[in-house]
Amino acid sequence: MAFVLLLEDKYYFYRPMKKSISFLFLFLITSIVSAQQPHDKVEQLIEEKQFQKAEDIMSDYVSKHPDDAKAIELLGDAHGHQKDWDNAITQYEKLTKLDSKNANYHYKYGGAMGMKALSISKIRALGIINDVKREFILAAELDPKHIDTRWALVELYMSLPGIVGGSMSKSLRYANELENLSKVDGYLAKGYIYEYEDEPEKAEYYYKMALKVGGSLTCFDKLTNLYETQKQPEKAIANIESAQKKHHRNALHYQIGKVCADYNLQLDKGELCLKTYIENYSAADGVPKEWAYYRLAQIYKHKKEKTKALEYIDKALDMKSDFEQALEEKESILQI
Repeated sequence: MAFVLLLEDKYYFYRPMKKSISFLFLFLITSIVSAQQPHDKVEQLIEEKQFQKAEDIMSDYVSKHPDDAKAIELLGDAHGHQKDWDNAITQYEKLTKLDSKNANYHYKYGGAMGMKALSISKIRALGIINDVKREFILAAELDPKHIDTRWALVELYMSLPGIVGGSMSKSLRYANELENLSKVDGYLAKGYIYEYEDEPEKAEYYYKMALKVGGSLTCFDKLTNLYETQKQPEKAIANIESAQKKHHRNALHYQIGKVCADYNLQLDKGELCLKTYIENYSAADGVPKEWAYYRLAQIYKHKKEKTKALEYIDKALDMKSDFEQALEEKESILQI
């Protein structure tokens, strides 16, 4: 018993020192690892849309760790979010050389080149298109289940003129591959193709099929946009109302009000929806509140209620004094 007590005495005598040393050691190791690997922090910054901060941190890190694929990818993402396509291309190209069998690296590399092609003259873009196709096709071959790549190929082949490789049949081929991977994506892709080809009945059919098997807000949005493009506002409103019953999103109140204001119909419904949107507004709703005031002013203009129309257009301008559409609308209201 005495020996045990003696050991216990020693244990308690030394325990605080051991605990301090172990905690200090753990703190130092954690700090070193955190300093060396800022990946999580940069991912969080990108999620928070602090792209320049993310770029600054990762640029320094990549210069010291040129073979860290995750760091290079994050740096490329930071550049891409800022539409700095040249630097994004540089980083993604590095990734394809570090791991030539990684489909996602080829997808991002092709995507950055594709976005650059959209930002320059058509003549200069012609020199990039074949590289874009090469990277997307390679990504699709490397990963038979890579959905984003197949979407990119659907859109690419539809948007390109035939003389430089555009092809509806090739686009449909990848839409069929999408359908085998995901019914919703396949139907949405086919809806996109037929909408692009100005075949609205076929587009409507496939968007409705996507709604039937999926029912996401994206599915509803595609069908709504089709109806608006085809100047079928009653169908658009009915579709948005169906989306609201399923998803209960405040942003959908704005969408109904917008269609009512644009097409001068169901004005009471539009007025109620826009006021509901304003009352329940949060930044997560997406459309700034001044746009809801602008749409309300349009509705009151349609109702020939000049005083209310001016009241709401002024609210929009109070929030954003250089709101071009609102300034033009105010001139129109004053003519009533």
